[in-house]
Amino acid sequence: MVLVVDNLVVGYWRDIDVLQGVSLQAAAAQLVSVIGPNGAGKSTLLKAIVGLVPPRRGRVLFNGQDITGAKPYTLPPLGVGYVPQDSGVFASLSVQENLELGTWLFRHDRARVQQALDAVYTRFPFLWEKRRAKARTLSGGQRKMLEIGRALMTEPRLLLLDEPTVGLSPVMAKEIYRVIADLRQRHLTIVLVDQNVRQALEVADYAYVLELGRTRDEGPAAKFLSDLESVVRGWLTQ
Repeated sequence: MVLVVDNLVVGYWRDIDVLQGVSLQAAAAQLVSVIGPNGAGKSTLLKAIVGLVPPRRGRVLFNGQDITGAKPYTLPPLGVGYVPQDSGVFASLSVQENLELGTWLFRHDRARVQQALDAVYTRFPFLWEKRRAKARTLSGGQRKMLEIGRALMTEPRLLLLDEPTVGLSPVMAKEIYRVIADLRQRHLTIVLVDQNVRQALEVADYAYVLELGRTRDEGPAAKFLSDLESVVRGWLTQ
């Protein structure tokens, strides 16, 4: 398994646990969607995996290596990419400067930096067209693609996406999911959290349903798509 989350207990305040023993696995080239109502602990799960919120108990393994509570900056060199829900774009920097921040680990290797830029520009041609423009001039959807592109600069083996379509128009959300589906086809392991339940399940191989910090159910994504109404009844309106 590329990622193993074992019985994770996480909280922001003493004696108040947001996650209460959550476990999750993601195999190589698998896309795993984590769905659930607001407050279920989905984003907290991703933050705990990348070390932004240290777990109280449990373990996180990446390719068999224990990374529980690791500092976030130590994970990109291992092959872990993370795109948070809140924008991490530096508005006053150009598009290319934002991308180059993703190459900080190998910034002195100009050939590798250029190779990473070329790969991202090939995947996102509009970023090449806007490479000299300030990031503040991009639309919300374009900024999200810039963030995904920056996360890909280190060629991660695992990509964690937290609510990548939040606040976007249906057209831009559809485009983000086109990108996610393409990444899946390129054998990247992805763990996706999103409130867009139907689309999150349509691109996924496997899914976990969280409620109140616990895993209510799990299984192949097709299982939940076949009876989506019962899955979301009571916590989400389609």
